[in-house]
Amino acid sequence: MPTSPLADLAQQTADLLSTISALSTLDALRDAEASLTGKRSILASLQKSLGTLDPEARKAAGAQLQEARRVVEAALEERRALLRRDARQLSLEADRLDLGDVIASDVRWPLAVGHPGLIALTQRELEDVFIGMGFTVADGPEVESDWYNFEALNIPPAHPARGLWDTFYVDLGEPETVVLRTHTSPTQIHLMERAVATDSLPIHSVMPGRCFRRDTPDASHLYSFHQIEGLVVDRGISFGDLAGVIETFTRAYFGPDISSRLRPGYFPFTEPSAEFEVTCTICRGAGCRTCSSSGWLELGGCGMLDPAVLEAVGIDGDQWSGFAFGFGIDRCAQMRHEVSDMRALIENDVRFLGQFS
Repeated sequence: MPTSPLADLAQQTADLLSTISALSTLDALRDAEASLTGKRSILASLQKSLGTLDPEARKAAGAQLQEARRVVEAALEERRALLRRDARQLSLEADRLDLGDVIASDVRWPLAVGHPGLIALTQRELEDVFIGMGFTVADGPEVESDWYNFEALNIPPAHPARGLWDTFYVDLGEPETVVLRTHTSPTQIHLMERAVATDSLPIHSVMPGRCFRRDTPDASHLYSFHQIEGLVVDRGISFGDLAGVIETFTRAYFGPDISSRLRPGYFPFTEPSAEFEVTCTICRGAGCRTCSSSGWLELGGCGMLDPAVLEAVGIDGDQWSGFAFGFGIDRCAQMRHEVSDMRALIENDVRFLGQFS
């Protein structure tokens, strides 16, 4: 009776496993892989030798050989994973920086510590003022549909007021027009929709955030800027309430010697509308070049919510009324800290930034 070609399979498998466990690097494993499981390996030779067996014996021997191959390949992959882990650990150790040596030799004390920028600081201060006045703080997306950015705010496609906003349009393959929001007013629509859906009126909220317009940056304009808007929807709200909120904010933020005034303006989503000015923070109302000798600086816009805006979100204008206001956080920072050129806010000059640590 001829000897089975797999008579020594157990010992051969053990030898292969021993060889695998002795591999110490990934390069050594890659070099040995062909001789362990490839076409010239002992396993491949044994596979070819099965042709000398009769069909029944060949079937049983084939299953035995396949199990041996599975064990060897599993051991090979396990060894590969271990060597990769060890190589990664060695790489990390080699790249590790001994900060003790650096601190002892090169670092000058005290170290300069990072801090929020002027715009972030100004936004936090503004939020604190309005929270103290009873407002909540809300947020909204920077990429909006045309409906939220314009139409729900009473600015339909052919409305001439669209010329007031130089808009960045975004091509996302959407069925509707998508834009980078030109103001934070779309967040007002989201808030009112949510309040209607959850039956949570009234609303007293401010909405700070970044906006985008295709402006050429100059001393008073940036293409990416920050606004904060306020929204109040409640019963019995009047224009007097709006004027009172703006005056209270002005004195709380700029100081008791700074006041506000309103003059007629136009915004498509408020009626009546007004632009509000504050006493010039540089000359304190005496008149200077910054305020064109008027003693006043324009800060933002405001007005009573247009009934068409309330109707667009499903709020009954006969029972509820409200107002909205908004102004630039960048402009507010510029005025409070007497920054002559707004472009200084985005130039990352450490000499400028260090003044607001």
